Amino acid sequence: MKLIFELSKEGRSGFKLPKLDVPQASLPSSELLGCEPPDLPQVGELELVRHYTNLSKLNYSLDSHFYPLGSCTMKYNPKISESIAELEGFSFLTPNLSLTEAGFSYIQGAFSVLFQLERLLAEITGMDRFTLSPLAGAQGELAGMLIARAYHQKKNNKKKYVIVPDTSHGTNPASVSMAGYEVIPIPTASDGQMDIEIFKEKLTDETAAVIMTCPNTLGIFNTRIKEICEAAHSKDALAYYDGANLNAILGKIKPGELGFDIVHLNLHKTFAAPHGGGGPGAGPLGVSPKLTSFLPGYQIIKGREGKYILSQKASDSIGRLAPFFGNFSVLLKALVYILVLGKEGLRKVSDFSVLNANYILKSLKNHYQVPFERKCMHECVVSAENHKDKGVTALDIAKFIIEEGMHPPTIYFPLIVKEALMIEPTETESKDVLDKFIFSMKKAAELAAKSPEKLKLAPFGRRFDQARAARERNLVYKKR
Repeated sequence: MKLIFELSKEGRSGFKLPKLDVPQASLPSSELLGCEPPDLPQVGELELVRHYTNLSKLNYSLDSHFYPLGSCTMKYNPKISESIAELEGFSFLTPNLSLTEAGFSYIQGAFSVLFQLERLLAEITGMDRFTLSPLAGAQGELAGMLIARAYHQKKNNKKKYVIVPDTSHGTNPASVSMAGYEVIPIPTASDGQMDIEIFKEKLTDETAAVIMTCPNTLGIFNTRIKEICEAAHSKDALAYYDGANLNAILGKIKPGELGFDIVHLNLHKTFAAPHGGGGPGAGPLGVSPKLTSFLPGYQIIKGREGKYILSQKASDSIGRLAPFFGNFSVLLKALVYILVLGKEGLRKVSDFSVLNANYILKSLKNHYQVPFERKCMHECVVSAENHKDKGVTALDIAKFIIEEGMHPPTIYFPLIVKEALMIEPTETESKDVLDKFIFSMKKAAELAAKSPEKLKLAPFGRRFDQARAARERNLVYKKR
């Protein structure tokens, strides 16, 4: 496809300005003028429209293709949520109104949205209160660790370490370090769960918290989670639930009832707000009763005559995380999703997430290695290690899936599985779509066994040197 500059022809224009009907004026200083006119492409309106329309067709999205990206949960976004977020009453809101008492009367609808969402998330997770201000799951996670630090500081606890299983999300140890603690990694046992004996050995009076991604990045739910939370509390350590994989247990189990003190959520993962493209995001953070005084910012409460007002800032608040109440439109879309599905609909989300992932796992187990032979939850992990003797890697399989017209699964994660292929179908894909993906994965495995040299040419019979392309980027157009 040609660049817009390559379509340029001298003298063409996509617009025409009306004749000047006011006196012409000059800039006060010639220093403000450029030396030469900008070298912009000269194209007609039709060439311009077609060029960018064709470029848009190259975008890969859930509206056009299957996206089985494990762990990141690339989930379909219902159009009703987008439509409601575009209503003028929401899209034309002025956040500054929330700074004055008089302005509250103009934003009662927005306050109602935030209040309802906060209460619903608390009910779904078993937490006491939530803050909606974090601008992403990673920021919500960091906020949780800052609350843990503030909790221990107030009690004069001498804490140094945070326990993190080696099947956690990559942001977990990063947030621990940013909060000023040292990471204690715990290896995975043969059943795919955190090694409970090593965990108990490493748990000491200096442990500040235990972070659990549950189900973990192998797609396995830890069956000893209550025991782990109780052990943590015996050392006055906090139990932290990484809620990125909540869609696997939605409506079935509440993390708060399992013993967790802190929960952060990724609204794009479980509650179908947009994902990808760098944002905007939302990562609400929930806490148990003993931690509510540390929440950041303000809470929305119902005042006299049923009007929504702002509470006083929490007494031990860790401070402000984001302007106003975070990314309002993302929060609104999540609320719509919850209200449309209702209690039973949310349960079906986890039902079909687990069903779809296990269908894929069972269908592929004779073509790829399965590192842990057991049922999975919302995602499954297989390995291309059994094809290494033919020189085939997980990267080769992923490239072939691109040639088949689908986005490849996550590869080389979790790090504890060699040649990992991490697959998450989500609950919204039909059996027809899953069967097409399974067929392509089996086809890749057959090629790996019979014609590995052909597989390694995917996609489309050519393989670029990715390392060289990253190091020697040539992104500037030069006229010949």
